[in-house]
Amino acid sequence: MRLLLIRHGQTPSNVKHLLDTARPGPGLTPLGQEQAAALPQALADERIDALYASTLVRTQLTAAPLAAATGLDVQVRDGIRELSAGDLEMRGDDEAAATYLDTAFAWSTGDVERRMPGGENGVEALGRFDAVVAEAAGSGAGTVAMVSHGAAIRMWVAARSTDIDVAHAASHALRNTGIVILSGSPAEGWRTLLWEGRPLGPAGDAPGDADPTGGPVTGQ
Repeated sequence: MRLLLIRHGQTPSNVKHLLDTARPGPGLTPLGQEQAAALPQALADERIDALYASTLVRTQLTAAPLAAATGLDVQVRDGIRELSAGDLEMRGDDEAAATYLDTAFAWSTGDVERRMPGGENGVEALGRFDAVVAEAAGSGAGTVAMVSHGAAIRMWVAARSTDIDVAHAASHALRNTGIVILSGSPAEGWRTLLWEGRPLGPAGDAPGDADPTGGPVTGQ
C-alpha cells in the first residue's frame, strides 16, 4: 500500500506556537485554507483510493478540497488525531515544546511506557495510529491519504519506518500540508519514499524547525 500522511493546514494556534491538541480544535487561517485548496493539484499524480482525517476540525477542513476533487468520502478516525499534550495543553513556551517532543520521540525509540505529563503514553498513541493504518491496509486500497498532525506523523514514521530514525524526524519538521509518503504494509513494515517532496538521502536532507506546532508558513 502507498500511504500519504498529510499534515493539516495552518491554524491560528500554529501562528502563536501553541500546543493545541484537544478536540475539536481550531479551524484554518486564510493561509491554511489556501494550503488545503492547493492539495488536489499537489497530489494530482496520485490515484488515491481512500481518504481519512482525524477527529479534529483542522484535518477535516484540510481534507475537504481533496475529497471534492477525488469524489471520495472523508473517513473520520480518532486514531490519527494529534498526540495529546495533557498538562502542556495551550502552552507555547520552549520548555513545554521540548518536553512534548522529547516524550513523543521517546515512544519512537521504544520507550512506550513513558507518559506525556497528564496525557497518553506511547502504547496508547502508537496503538491508535496503528489501528487506523491497519484498517486502511485491510480495505484493499492501493493508495491511501490520511490528513493528520505534525507530531503524530513524525512520531509514527520514526517508530514504524525502516529508514527514518528519531534523529531525522526530530530535525525535519513537517510544515503545514507537508506530506510524507511511505510504501509497505503493517505485516511487512514501512519504507519512507519522500519527506515533504524530498527523497531520502543527502540530496534531500534539509533540516527544519523542530517546533511541534509548525509555525507560520509563508512560502506554501
